[in-house]
Amino acid sequence: MGTVSSSAKVDGSWDEIAKSSDEQKLHQSRSRSAEIGCTFWPFLGFKNICWPRSHQSAASLGISDSGTGTLISEKNSSTQPSGQTGLSGASLKSEGRERSVSLKGGDDLVLASQLKSFSFLDLKSATRNFRPDSLLGEGGFGCVYKGWIDERGGGPVKPGTGLTVAVKTLNHRGLQGHKEWLAEVTYLGQLRHPNLVKLIGFCIEDDKRLLVYEFMQRGSLENHLFRKSASPLAWSTRIKIALGAAKGVEFLHSRETPVIYRDFKTSNILLDGDHMAKLSDFGLAKDGPQEGKSHVSTRVMGTYGYAAPEYVMTGHLSSKSDIYSFGVVLLELLTGKRSMDKTRPNGEQNLAVWARPYLNGRARLLEIIDPRLENNYSVKGALKAGQLAFVCLSRDPKARPSMGYIVEVLELIQGMQDTASSADAAQVSAGEKNRQTYLPSGFLQKMGSC
Repeated sequence: MGTVSSSAKVDGSWDEIAKSSDEQKLHQSRSRSAEIGCTFWPFLGFKNICWPRSHQSAASLGISDSGTGTLISEKNSSTQPSGQTGLSGASLKSEGRERSVSLKGGDDLVLASQLKSFSFLDLKSATRNFRPDSLLGEGGFGCVYKGWIDERGGGPVKPGTGLTVAVKTLNHRGLQGHKEWLAEVTYLGQLRHPNLVKLIGFCIEDDKRLLVYEFMQRGSLENHLFRKSASPLAWSTRIKIALGAAKGVEFLHSRETPVIYRDFKTSNILLDGDHMAKLSDFGLAKDGPQEGKSHVSTRVMGTYGYAAPEYVMTGHLSSKSDIYSFGVVLLELLTGKRSMDKTRPNGEQNLAVWARPYLNGRARLLEIIDPRLENNYSVKGALKAGQLAFVCLSRDPKARPSMGYIVEVLELIQGMQDTASSADAAQVSAGEKNRQTYLPSGFLQKMGSC
């Protein structure tokens, strides 16, 4: 992932957040990131919901190449877990179901036993010497190459045979890259869920750091939404992707020690052959607050346009930070527009800021639905999705729902089969002008101007 210097800051009111890395100034603000468990949102179809925290079964998963968005970063930022600074020398030792990698300097990195240890020469051969035509993508972490390995032994095999994998190489850029590598190995080495990318193994030799993932046939959601040559995603596919990604984050948040993903964005959502969404790139993941605390304090890292405003302003990180980022991605799925785009007119460059007024009612919401859908979407589903995005993007973290609630709403939307036509959309738009029943009385007043 790319980074900007520690001088990247945020300026002005919440509505002006994330204009650009050069225009922003950090300022102190009282944190509102306390967790909540129950609320009353009848306009989304649920009443007095207490969101369940359930673990999901494991399955085979996939691989990531980092996106190219503008990132928030500060020098010597720490990621969870903290790691050793030495980049050369390592030895492996096995202890039951886990293995310990001794890094130069005396620190140990505990690895899950299911991870394979690859030699650099094997990965070099598997990717055909890291040839340019094997390159899948490139980000601040490094380059990602396509390769082929034996399904059982893990050795290199002839291209087109065995197991197709993606091999991510670490740029030699010092401490921060190594910390992100450690976080990726630690979290994905231990966590297994159908909607998380599957880490197959690693390589750590001298100053070389590589990660091996299962190959994901359809690449990133970012490419499908924004690449000009890509066919537009169908409405049902968009909701399926949103639901899968939400289940992945719900799994992270529901652990005994919650994991905050901290980098939820379209480039980190990968798709398999059936458009099943899997979260990738855990370099910024961090353990969440414990013992009744509402947040953890950390240096600000992430991507402008996706990062929650209270986190950008104060460094206070909670699971609600991920909820805000999810709301931004949901907006991208609804509108087909990027979270940040400086080519758009002033006032429209930040999608969350520009789109918020359109989420308050049916008439305006239907104006911003991705025109490439050509009215082939559920009007009821789109309205509910818009309202869901509205609460996810609340300026008050306490007012944002949990990911369990989001999953329930998306499952409801997935079951909606009505399809919009031009006439239907026009009728809904005209009828809404004289109706104020979609939001409960006083709801917007209670939420303020958010």
